[in-house]
Amino acid sequence: MLEDNRGWWDKLRRPSARYSVLTLLAIGFVAGVVALGGFLGELKATAQESFCISCHEMRENVYEEYKNTAHFSNKSGVRATCADCHLAEDLLPKMARKVAASREVFHKIMGTINTKEKFEEHRLTMAKRVWEGMKANDSRECRSCHDGKSMDYSKQSRRAREQHIKGDNEGLTCIECHKGIAHRLPDMREIDPSAVIIVQ
Repeated sequence: MLEDNRGWWDKLRRPSARYSVLTLLAIGFVAGVVALGGFLGELKATAQESFCISCHEMRENVYEEYKNTAHFSNKSGVRATCADCHLAEDLLPKMARKVAASREVFHKIMGTINTKEKFEEHRLTMAKRVWEGMKANDSRECRSCHDGKSMDYSKQSRRAREQHIKGDNEGLTCIECHKGIAHRLPDMREIDPSAVIIVQ
């Protein structure tokens, strides 16, 4: 048995008698390009808003809420899509988020949140998971559009100006104050209300 395995290993290591090394390299290169193109195409397709709301759990719950926010419709006409807020631009963090999304696929299959009642029952858990991730990465996705250094405090309301200056001084990140900015807040009775500043 061991000799049989060695025979296969030797065959894999030996150059082909039929094809030149250059031909094998060219075939490998083309196969690699095709595989990479398919991989990048899949990443792009699954980052589209149409993909995000293709399941009724997202379409009928958080998407409906998002449509009533400034991230969906505003005076400048700039729309932040699902991926803008929930998916990093850089490849490694994007891949990490895609892997984490497998949990969402599992719960989709299991029917964990397939009704409005079930969705509401799990809303706080899902929201906390997103908030913790955004806090851990310093609200990276928010900052891809919003740059604190470019903010003109003189054009903000007094309350917003005070909160932004306080947040900067205390090293807070966007999500610590802007929970509920694009989706309805869950039942927050589980969380200490004094620890949460809500700006909608």
